[in-house]
Amino acid sequence: MKGYWGKDLRNRTRNTADVREAMPELLDRLDRDGNLALVRVWRAWDELLGEFAEMVRPLGHRSKTLLLYAEDPMIMAEAPYFSQIILERINQHFQEEVFDKVRFELLNGRVPLGKPSATARREQPLTYKKPSVLGTLNDKIDPDTPVGRCYRAYQKYFDDE
Repeated sequence: MKGYWGKDLRNRTRNTADVREAMPELLDRLDRDGNLALVRVWRAWDELLGEFAEMVRPLGHRSKTLLLYAEDPMIMAEAPYFSQIILERINQHFQEEVFDKVRFELLNGRVPLGKPSATARREQPLTYKKPSVLGTLNDKIDPDTPVGRCYRAYQKYFDDE
């Protein structure tokens, strides 16, 4: 029996594969930049880092370097001490070396993966109520000291509103 192109179809072997088995290999061949690794990490992020997951979040990657962001400069200062733990948890979870370095950056207006940042959710600027006892220390604090000048500036903030 001859097929459309004149090939003999009787001795043909079928090379069919289950889609569940073929898909990972196909995606690996198509993913030359490693973006699927980042997606896998992002999806498992809360599970991997627990409470620490809210403090730093995935921002992107450059080759095998995972870029994480922190909104707060204090967290940014402390986060690098946890980079080895983060790498170990990610690579252990996926049982392969997904990333080999971690770099932390401040968000600085960029849009993170997944959940929007707390600053992005804030629709109106924060407003503060004037404390009811403000001004009661004027006669107790010397206005020529740094504390006195700061106290007067704080009062002026509410007087200018």
